[in-house]
Amino acid sequence: MTGSDVPRIDTSRPHPARVYDWWLGGKDNYPVDEALARKILEVDGTVLRGARANRRFMTRAVRTAAEAGIRQFLDIGTGIPTEPNLHQVAQGVAPDAHVVYADNDPIVLRHAEALLGGTPEGSTAYVHCDIRDVDTLLARAAESLDFAEPLALSLVALTHYLDDDPAGDDVHGLVAKYVDALAPGSYLILSQVTADLSPADVEKAAAHFHRSGLAFHPRPLEGFRRFFDGLELLGPGVIPASGWRPEPEDVAVQAEGIVPVYAGVARKA
Repeated sequence: MTGSDVPRIDTSRPHPARVYDWWLGGKDNYPVDEALARKILEVDGTVLRGARANRRFMTRAVRTAAEAGIRQFLDIGTGIPTEPNLHQVAQGVAPDAHVVYADNDPIVLRHAEALLGGTPEGSTAYVHCDIRDVDTLLARAAESLDFAEPLALSLVALTHYLDDDPAGDDVHGLVAKYVDALAPGSYLILSQVTADLSPADVEKAAAHFHRSGLAFHPRPLEGFRRFFDGLELLGPGVIPASGWRPEPEDVAVQAEGIVPVYAGVARKA
C-alpha cells in the first residue's frame, strides 16, 4: 500500500481501538478518543480492569493454543500495538509461528511495522480490512496462512462493537463464516463485554458509546455462548475473563472487583 493509498485518520470521531489504547495507558489516541474514554470511566469503574483483563486473557489463551501445537494465528480487531503483542506470545512458545493481524483503523495500519517484527523462523503480516468483508480478509490472510491446517482465530474485545441484526452485522453469522473457513483442530479465542455482571455501569458506558456515534452491544451469557455453537469449549468454559485459567496477577484482579467481560476458547473438531 503506497502513501497515497493509506486511509485518512478521522480525528473528529472516536474509534474503539484508540479508546481502548487510552484505557491501557497508550499514547496513540486523539482528544476525541480520550474524551469518550474519560466519560465512560466516570460512569463505569470496571472499564480499566476489563481492558487489562482482556489483554491478559489474550496472552493466556494464545499461549494455550501454541502449547497445544497451533502454529498459525489470525488476530482480527488487532488494535494499536501494546506489548506483549500476540505474535510475541505465540512466537515465545513456538518461534516458527505465523501470525496475521487484521484491523480497519488507519492508525493501526500506520503502526503495522511495529507488529511485523518477530522471529526469523516465523512470520508476521498485517491486513488492513474490516471484519465484515469476510472474503477479502480471508483471501489476504491466506497469502500468509494455510487454511488447510489448524490455526487460532482471535476475536478479543471485538464482537461487542457488532450488532445481532440479520440485516446489519449479524455478528453470530459473521463469526460462523470465519469458523467455517477453519480446518479441524483450529481454535476460536473470543471475549466480549457483558451487562450480566455489572448492569448499571455497563448500560451507562453503552449510552456514552451510542451518543458518540459508536455501536456497542454488551451480550448476556446465552448470547456469548452462541459464538461457540458446534465447537468444543476448553475448560473452564465460558467465564469472566480474569477467571479463565488465571495466573497470580489475574487472581489479584479478581480480588479488586467485577470484570464484566466473558471469555472462552474452543476447538473445532
